Amino acid sequence: MRKVAIYGKGGIGKSTTTQNLVAGLVELNRKIMVVGCDPKADSTRLLLGGLAQKSVLDTLREEGEDVELNDIRKKGYGGTWCVESGGPEPGVGCAGRGIITSINMLESLGAYEESEGLDYAFYDVLGDVVCGGFAMPIRDGKAEEIYIVVSGEMMAMYAANNISKGICKFAQTGTVRLGGLICNSRAVDNEQEMIEEFAKLLGTKMIYFVPRENDVQRAEINRKTVIEWNPEVPQADVYRNLAKAIDGNKDFVIPTPMDIEELEKLLMQYGLMEAA
Repeated sequence: MRKVAIYGKGGIGKSTTTQNLVAGLVELNRKIMVVGCDPKADSTRLLLGGLAQKSVLDTLREEGEDVELNDIRKKGYGGTWCVESGGPEPGVGCAGRGIITSINMLESLGAYEESEGLDYAFYDVLGDVVCGGFAMPIRDGKAEEIYIVVSGEMMAMYAANNISKGICKFAQTGTVRLGGLICNSRAVDNEQEMIEEFAKLLGTKMIYFVPRENDVQRAEINRKTVIEWNPEVPQADVYRNLAKAIDGNKDFVIPTPMDIEELEKLLMQYGLMEAA
């Protein structure tokens, strides 16, 4: 089973990209579990047709410790298993603990060792590597392949560079590796070329460029992935090709994060920043 975590700046489109990617993998007959690691518990919404998924933490609060596997997961599009870690009540506690609790519970309930034979476990992780909880998927072999969703926007690239620092730290003592960058385009000038160069400087590659397309929003309004909503639109093929790129990827690296001066030099080179 391949254990994959998707990271990136908050609002960059991680959840949308992950769910559409998973729909592409379903067409390749892959069996998948998606674990949402965002307190908003919206990482599986499109795979579940907009149905509310009770999170692991909500289930524990309501039912206590006597929880069975089917209490915390639902079967979604193409037979994909969907889990939401959830978070604490607003203003109380650490959201990262939801991830820790969720992954530990899934392990103890045997979700990863089922006879059904999962091909992938995906972790859709909130924002930057900001604390131990959000870093958990890249610790202790919980996730071994990391993909960073990025765009040509300055803060998205800063976040990707910081995430690479986190991967580099944990890679020294574990099996976690960076599989590449997924550019979720924001139609920034020279975006594809800049992200390709950014990936090269990090020691990896841009595994796919996802163009900006309103069909993604149209599918979301209908509470579906693009492939389920309209398998004939060009954007459906984009996600199919992204799925094939990840399914066939064998190039995993320990990244070489840049210092701030190097990153700002790259941004100036492509016209996103003016020289001081």
